[in-house]
Amino acid sequence: MTLTLYSNPRSRSTIVRWYLEEKGLAYGLHPIDLATGEHLQPAYQNVHPFRKLPALEDDGFVVWESGAILLYLAEKSGEITDGQQRAITAQWVLFANSTLGNGLFLAHLREKEMPRLLGDLNTWLDTHAFVMGDAFGVADVAVGAMLAYGPIMAGLNYEAYPAVQAYSQKLAERPAFQATLGSR
Repeated sequence: MTLTLYSNPRSRSTIVRWYLEEKGLAYGLHPIDLATGEHLQPAYQNVHPFRKLPALEDDGFVVWESGAILLYLAEKSGEITDGQQRAITAQWVLFANSTLGNGLFLAHLREKEMPRLLGDLNTWLDTHAFVMGDAFGVADVAVGAMLAYGPIMAGLNYEAYPAVQAYSQKLAERPAFQATLGSR
């Protein structure tokens, strides 16, 4: 297996790196310099038609969008083994990347959406160690990354949501998190 992650530390490629590290998958990094516009060059457009990061190449097969990459890697690593598990995992990854991400990071939605989303997530995490139950998995990387970006990108804190705050802290203590997102 030859995995190559096209990445930049100021992109969602750090989310994919976190999962790769969690699973112990061998991969190479292909750094893309956003400051010089390397991602806008025709060579990179052959990798990602919209010239965004991240993208992952696996022996000539290319997948882009962090959520799609996470789901691909979860299947490839054996974390996802059947259709129902795939659907439940996809719902959490899509929730993280669209619903939760928009509710936390789009200023015009934050006042209304953040309390509702984090309140419901807090209730969920009161009775679940991880978002899909008792075991850490790719869905936690997706949800946990959005929560980790909140304080960094939007100055958010989760004091009003103790289960969310404890969950975020638990994820932040993981060695793979520390090596990737925690180093930001």
